[in-house]
This record gives sequence, C-alpha cells and structure tokens, in this order.
Amino acid sequence: MPQKAFEKLSETEKTEWIAQHGSAAFSDRYLQFLVSELKPFIDSTFRTRPQRESTFIMGSSMGGLISLYAICEYPEVFGGAGCLSTHFPAGKGIMLEYMKDHLPDPSTHKIYFDYGTETVDKDYEPYQRQADEIMKAKGYTNKTWMTRKFVGDEHSERAWRKRVHIPLQFLLTHSD
Repeated sequence: MPQKAFEKLSETEKTEWIAQHGSAAFSDRYLQFLVSELKPFIDSTFRTRPQRESTFIMGSSMGGLISLYAICEYPEVFGGAGCLSTHFPAGKGIMLEYMKDHLPDPSTHKIYFDYGTETVDKDYEPYQRQADEIMKAKGYTNKTWMTRKFVGDEHSERAWRKRVHIPLQFLLTHSD
C-alpha cells in the first residue's frame, strides 16, 4: 500500500486496513530498498543503462499501485511505470487523491494502465476512469500514457502474461 496515500486515510480507515491486512503501510522502506540497494547493485554488477529514461518499474494489482507510487516518489529514478490491473480500490481509492499532487512530469515520464472485466478487475473501471481524468489534467498524452481495457480478462497471472508485451512495448519505445 502506498505509504503516503495510506497516511491520508482517517484513523478509522487505517485501523480497518491494519485489521484486514495485519500491518500499516511500510512501502516507503520497500521503495528505499529498490532505489538505494537493489538498483545500484544491479547497475554495478550488470551492463545496464542506469539513467531514468531507461529505468522502469512494473507490477500487477497492488504491484501496479506500488509501481505508480514509485514513479511519483522517485521521478528522478524511474522514467516509466507499468501498472497492470492496478488495485485502485485499496484504501477506498486514496491513491487517486495522491496522484493529483504527485504525478511526475509528463514530458519525461510514461505510465501504462490496464484492467480486465472479470473477477476483481470488474470493479476497477470507475477508478481507472478517475485516474484517466487526472492523467489528462496533468498533461499526459497518448505518447506518454496508455490505458487499456481487456474485456473478459480476469485478475490473474495468466491474464497479465497474455498482455505483458503491450506495456513493455509502450514503455520501451521512444515517443519522439
């Protein structure tokens, strides 16, 4: 759960989250590990292009939510985020409010969203429409942002595997 968005929940909502999930949000520690330990290790061990424009993060469900949070919190590190079946309902959609003030510069960043229409994903479209409005308001265009709906796809690794090539192509293709 994106920590700074979580912190904006009411005390009652935080208590409910903790009761349901076993702990508060500690995702800032996770992101700190990624940018200060894991990425430097990878960049020093392997031949990489360590610059922001060549560094992307991607995940599905809560992984999609944390990927969006990562690009907002570390826009100097991540040039793009792939967010598959982004679990916007977490925390009653609190990440949507966070997006309004924290999205990175659309001239230097790319963001991909998608969702299916079955199982858990069937509840995502209203949230994704709100996210899309925020993206438009922040100046993202079809060169820097994509949202795709997959009719009949469920919330599963099988569905994400079937379409993972789409965000990879979008993020890895230069938009100039």
